[in-house]
Amino acid sequence: MVVIGGNLGYLEHCRVLVNGGRVEYVTDEGHRSLYWNIPIANTTSLLLGTGTSITQAAMHELAKAGVLVGFCGGGGTPLFSATERDTDILWFSPQSEYRPTEYLQAWVRFWFEESRRLAAAKMLQRARLAYLRKHWMDNRSLAGRGFAVPAETLDGILIRALASMESAPDVTFLLTEEARLTKQLFKMAVQTVGYGEFTRAKRGTGADPANRFLDHGNYLAYGLAATATWVIGLPHGLAILHGKTRRGGLVFDAADLIKDALILPQAFLSAMRGEEEQTFRNACVDALTQAEALDFMIETLQDIALNIGEA
Repeated sequence: MVVIGGNLGYLEHCRVLVNGGRVEYVTDEGHRSLYWNIPIANTTSLLLGTGTSITQAAMHELAKAGVLVGFCGGGGTPLFSATERDTDILWFSPQSEYRPTEYLQAWVRFWFEESRRLAAAKMLQRARLAYLRKHWMDNRSLAGRGFAVPAETLDGILIRALASMESAPDVTFLLTEEARLTKQLFKMAVQTVGYGEFTRAKRGTGADPANRFLDHGNYLAYGLAATATWVIGLPHGLAILHGKTRRGGLVFDAADLIKDALILPQAFLSAMRGEEEQTFRNACVDALTQAEALDFMIETLQDIALNIGEA
């Protein structure tokens, strides 16, 4: 391991893995494998050059220690891709700055003005509610599998939520209304599938199947949201709903567009059927693909940028 500048390490022609609870890299010398410890507590960045591989377990340990991991060419440059981590989410993003600026320029025109940022947040919520109604009411596959919600009840909930959100004086009020809506949707889902008692647990603390599936599915939505924001060139910190200072807030904003519509019903259906994690994951991926969720997120963010930014 070549140490560059104290806290930056560079590796090539080796394997990075977890061995005995420690992150180590392995080199082959003849018929022997030599294991070397990586001091992750004292490492800021780890660059992986040619001929390297890394295990998932090692990536999780490095992410928990706050170590940026990047794949690069010979000698450590150029940097092709690097990890980005927010809370429990970990994904790789290309590190090139040659990205489109059209939507970024429109976004920052309104982002520094609180009233226009609020208008953008309301526009996002309108798109979210319309998308939810479309997939809960018009998805025959969902109804055929036992998730057939009463149209009048759902419309009543959505109409009241939309009216409250449209009159929201600030983002804090808007977030409160969003939380109230989500509780109502959970209640409706529980009654629709006959799940029984349910309380939404935060940050992966829920032991029941529905909570575990909701956490799992939401991470899939976060991955798509991160992709959507990257594709159109919007930095993840330019949130409109989850706060100006929350890391990756825009990712959570974009994920909200599809979580209730697609992930929530599948989580309760899979929980009632006693499905395995992989079966649930496959069902979510199919639902996200068929609903063109990524396209919807990209188009919604583009519409917000151009409509609010150009206003």
